[in-house]
Amino acid sequence: MNAASPIVGRGLRKDFRRGTGEAVHALDRVSLEAHHGTLTAVVGPDGAGKTTLMRLVAGLIAPDAGDLSVLDCDVAADPQRVQDRIGYMPQKFGLYEDLTVQENMDLYADLHGIEAEERTQQYRRLLEMTALGRFTNRLAGKLSGGMKQKLGLACTLVRSPQLILLDEPTVGVDPVSRRELWEIILGLVKREGMTVLVSTSYLDEAERCDHAVVLHSGQVLDQGPPKTIADRAADRTFIADPPAGLSARGLQARLLQDSEIVDAVPEAGRVRIVLATKRDQKPDAGLFARVNIEPIAPRFEDGFMMLLRNTVRDRPSSKIGLADSKQEAARDVVVEVRDLVRCFGNFTAVDHVSFDVKRGEIFGLLGPNGAGKTTTFRMLCGLLPVTSGTLRVAGTDLRSARASARQHVGYVAQKFSLYGQLTVGENLGFFASAYGLRGDRRRERIAWAMEEFELTRVSQLPSMQLPGGYKQRLAMAAALLHEPEILFLDEPTSGADPMARREFWQRITALAEGGVAVVVTTHFMEEAEYCDNAAILDAGRILAIGAPAEIRARGRSEQDRQPSMEDAFIAIVGEARSHQTERIA
Repeated sequence: MNAASPIVGRGLRKDFRRGTGEAVHALDRVSLEAHHGTLTAVVGPDGAGKTTLMRLVAGLIAPDAGDLSVLDCDVAADPQRVQDRIGYMPQKFGLYEDLTVQENMDLYADLHGIEAEERTQQYRRLLEMTALGRFTNRLAGKLSGGMKQKLGLACTLVRSPQLILLDEPTVGVDPVSRRELWEIILGLVKREGMTVLVSTSYLDEAERCDHAVVLHSGQVLDQGPPKTIADRAADRTFIADPPAGLSARGLQARLLQDSEIVDAVPEAGRVRIVLATKRDQKPDAGLFARVNIEPIAPRFEDGFMMLLRNTVRDRPSSKIGLADSKQEAARDVVVEVRDLVRCFGNFTAVDHVSFDVKRGEIFGLLGPNGAGKTTTFRMLCGLLPVTSGTLRVAGTDLRSARASARQHVGYVAQKFSLYGQLTVGENLGFFASAYGLRGDRRRERIAWAMEEFELTRVSQLPSMQLPGGYKQRLAMAAALLHEPEILFLDEPTSGADPMARREFWQRITALAEGGVAVVVTTHFMEEAEYCDNAAILDAGRILAIGAPAEIRARGRSEQDRQPSMEDAFIAIVGEARSHQTERIA
């Protein structure tokens, strides 16, 4: 143990109890060490114990067992001494939305007793670092999600802490803002020698760190440099071309049903595969006999999935059947949008947007925070009236018959519109009644949802006590009770762990192959690869629309790889914003 390290934990244990009295081992004999001037990532599935660990290090809760030293202090014995020297940015950082950017920074400077001369220097540095200098008079409540996170980080840094703790700082943040936030974080470590501990659901972020700690069910599965973890998948990682007649997402869904496959995920029109055992050549049986496959170097996410596979023997999988091939049912248009406009006073949130979605198609709406995606969604679901334009869903004009159109639609909102005090069973009963299901039909559909989404064992828990992955399952189950023709999903995987995201997309693939039209927004650009078509919006306007391959072609990347959807997204949004700046100038 190196006592001089900013964080040294040995044998940490922390238990909680649910409302039912059931004991939960949030952390079980966890040990870790973070060295000076390094960036350490804590990663793991939902409910792994990441936030509990961050709160222990911040001195907000005490361990039930084990030793924890933070900045050479016993944090359990003197938490205030630790809190006076660190910066902690929780998932829901406490900005005051009715105060301006400047007033928020002043408030945190007052709380920490920062003198006027030091404030002037700090403000100049922080506003330049976060690019918030032009927005000091804007109310925090009027900032985009990415700008709020930058302001939260600025408030955390206002007193020059010796150690920074960031708990999932990029959840719900668009790719442009996410990249900007990481440039700031890496700059703090590399240029200023700051020590940073960050928890994240984005495995590509962990790959950029000096050290990674992989948690699962409160225990450390592995820790070390990201490359060491990536090497767990050495000689097991391949890239495959889908055979004729099968999409990348269709190939992925089928591969995940094979016990020899640890992981499969669409990547630039192909499928990245991790096998359970080492191979010097591709498998040649079953589906692989029709697939062109070649080896590739492993990445952190591949090693992470190997660790989980070795720990979680029973991999969750959808019971919704996959069709042998694409259905021949008519691919008629079920969502028709023409010149859609929505204004709030003098502000135009959606500005002449047009697109179609066919039966069995997955259509992605992508864009930065505040681009108009959620407003478009709410109009498509009949929850918000249209200012002008044409909007038809399942053959019904939403401007004249919103109530009848909603019977054909399932909707999963960003925050999962569940009733926290109601149990899982009570939530399903409520939504079944809201959709007009009665008698035997109601009982059949609730029983189907319980079985299909594996909710039976948590049926008596209030939904507010569910882990995020189960909340996602329950929200999806509720949206599908009435067997809608069209499913709207508004950032359904935000904050979800990689395993939950794969399970989610298996279900969506099966639904699309069954003829359900799906419209989805997401900040995970790799998830746009699951879409048949996608549109990128900013400032309420469509900047690009087409198949993922067409959009990727507009991206720019390093010379040794093809552009990704994230590369294309950043290039397209950046180009549009630069043209807008030129016009204003």
